[in-house]
Amino acid sequence: FCMKKIYFVRHGESEGNVGEIRQTKETPLSPRGRSQAAYIAARAAKLPIDVIVSSTMVRAAETARSISETTGKEVEHSDLFVERRRSSEQLGKRKDDPVALEVDALLIENFTVPGYRYSDEENFDDLKRRAGEALEFLKNRSEQNILVVTHGIILRALAARAVFGPELSARECELFIRTFHTENTGITVFEYDEERRNPWGIWIWNDHAHLAELEG
Repeated sequence: FCMKKIYFVRHGESEGNVGEIRQTKETPLSPRGRSQAAYIAARAAKLPIDVIVSSTMVRAAETARSISETTGKEVEHSDLFVERRRSSEQLGKRKDDPVALEVDALLIENFTVPGYRYSDEENFDDLKRRAGEALEFLKNRSEQNILVVTHGIILRALAARAVFGPELSARECELFIRTFHTENTGITVFEYDEERRNPWGIWIWNDHAHLAELEG
């Protein structure tokens, strides 16, 4: 019998979240993001965490390091939990760059078109495949309580894949991405119970109560 809880944490605010330049994998936390990471670390110290798994992107790794230093738990890094890969034409460009904005519009318009790909970005099929691999990776780990530091879009893809399973459609995934929003360092909790008909359940979404003092 296998049951486990996965505590997903979106990384702290990054320079890319608040700046004028689109993020790359090297984009670090902002000063406010580092404060947020300290707050989520203090909260994580009260959770029954066995291990921390982090995206390899700098903003996530910095958040995970703060949690590790406070909880004393080791961090493992995995590319399964990195943010959705954007096209090369967008990376590091200004947010108002006309080419990058045109690519945004095309990707949104064609997300549900089977096999559509502008250039080298992850499309729906790629996201669905990686989300399935990530859930399988977590399910097969020996630990019962895992904290994962990740990113907004891939977290919503993970939720969609957990709810709809292998039959997840592009339209269903698109709805999750558009409507399930996340705050920086918000906590989302999945539970895996192999005895349930659908073994994955979502118990908490985007709980960021720990930031009340920081925002006050």
